[in-house]
Parts: sequence; structure tokens; C-alpha cells
Amino acid sequence: MITRDEIVFRRVLVTGANGLLGQAIVTRLSGLQNYDVLATGRDADPKFEGCSCGYISLDITDTDSMHRIFVDFEPDVVVNCAAMTQVDLCETRKSECWKTNVDAVESLVKLCRVHNTKLVHVSTDFIFDGKNGPYRETDRPDPVNYYGKSKVASENAVRSLPDNLWTIVRTVLVYGHARKLTRSNIATWIISNLSEGKSINVVTDQFRSPTYVEDLARGIEKAIRYNKTGVYHISGRDQLSVYDFALKIAEVLGYDENLIHPVDASSFSQTAARPPRTGFIILKAETELGYRPMSFELALTDLESRLNASVKA
Repeated sequence: MITRDEIVFRRVLVTGANGLLGQAIVTRLSGLQNYDVLATGRDADPKFEGCSCGYISLDITDTDSMHRIFVDFEPDVVVNCAAMTQVDLCETRKSECWKTNVDAVESLVKLCRVHNTKLVHVSTDFIFDGKNGPYRETDRPDPVNYYGKSKVASENAVRSLPDNLWTIVRTVLVYGHARKLTRSNIATWIISNLSEGKSINVVTDQFRSPTYVEDLARGIEKAIRYNKTGVYHISGRDQLSVYDFALKIAEVLGYDENLIHPVDASSFSQTAARPPRTGFIILKAETELGYRPMSFELALTDLESRLNASVKA
């Protein structure tokens, strides 16, 4: 039996802790006795509840504030969940996108280098053009929109660290539940509309590997626990169209599939281009991390229970 004195404690700083993934990461890490977690987010107060961790309001573009946190907290690991992810907004507010997704990461990289801190950086399938998905970690990035370009640049900044100080975790179409989010994700949007009997139009010509946020948080924790470095693709196992994903939600949760109408991407007026077929091959994560994503049935049932619990709270 491992005693408390034998446990290796890691001080983990989480940026973007009030977002969907950030909340899942903080909840998972703070529930394990070998992590000392400090969560940060732009909000004055944390949106999550019941977590054994500290919280500090922080804008990651504020380099001086970030420096003070490194000096005071002395993190062993930083999990960077902070990013501007609204794809169309990134296209119209390029300066703001670059400041958050690239400049702030470059500053974070400098601090990690000086303090010998491991950086776990979250990236995206949108670094690829979507012509040859699903993708492996070794495939060449070729983004079709500004958001994707900013994430490629952020990855390049992270790769400038010594090899033992960086891990990049790429993921795809993350869905799940968290408290007080400013916007819905694909699954909660579908569930909200179908539960109210509203018809929705869903694209048939965009293919992804939908990722349950609880799976992603578990995968990232494993990367930290096993001190893995390099690039890992962590997503759901199955590649399917967004339309088929909506049908799967209706099937598993008992909603009317007739409310879901198939359309192609040209039906929507979107500022930024989307890669048509991404998705990931996750063999590396399965082999090296022991990563095992839930089936759609289990993930959606778990999501439904969390949504119901939040309504009753």
C-alpha cells in the first residue's frame, strides 16, 4: 500500500478553468490526492462547485499576473485550456484571436522554460484541412480558417520548449455539461431543442470524432500522471457526420428523430470555412496512456444524468 508520504504531489495550474474542459479537468484533478490544483479563469469567481482547489481570477493575456502566479504557486505542470474557440469570431476578430491563442501561449512558454514547468497544451482538429481524415499525430497541419492557423502557431510555440517540458493534446468536437457556461456545445444544443420538440437542421457533410469532455479530462490526467511528452490525439473512437451524431443522441435518449433535418454546410452562412472530414485515430493514446473513451450510449446517458441533476440543483 502506498502511504501518503510516498505519494508524489504535483502542483497543477489550470488556465481557462471555467470552460467546459477546464471545469472537467479541475474536478478530476482536485478529486485525486496526488494533485494540488490552482484553477484560473477570467471570471471573478469560479463557476464550478465542490472542488478541493484554489481559484484566482486571471486573464492569460496579462503576462505580469501570470508571472506572479508562477512565482507564488510554483506549478510543476500547467494545463492550458484557455483559448478563443469561436471559429467565426476568430475570423472577424483576428487580432483578439492571435493575442489569446498565440501571444499568450508564447508568454506561457517563456515562463515554463524559466521555471522548468511542464506545459500541457490543448489543441484542435481544426489545424487540419479535412481532406484526409481521420488524422494521426504525425499528419501535416494545413488549416482552412484563422482559428486553425492560430492553433498551429500556438503548437509551434509550445514545441520550442525542451522535449521533456511539453505535451500537446489535440481533440475534436467536445461535448458535455458544466456549470454556467456562456454557450452551449453541440450535444447540449441538440438535447435542448429536441427536448422542447423543436426542429433542427444538422449538417451531413461534416465528419468528426465527437469527444465526451469527461473522457478528455481522463486522458489529460493520464498524460500528466505518466509524464508523457509529445503529441496525443484524444477524442471519441467513432467518426461520423454531425447529422448522424444528432440521430444517435435522439436514439439513445429517446427523442423524436423526425425533428432532425439533414442539410449540407452550404445551407449555413458562416464566416469561417470548416474542414469537411476530420476525426482522429487514437491508437497512440490507447496504447501509451491506456485511454479508453466511453461508448456513445454510456457517454450520452452520463450526460443526461448530469443535465438532470443540474436542473434539480
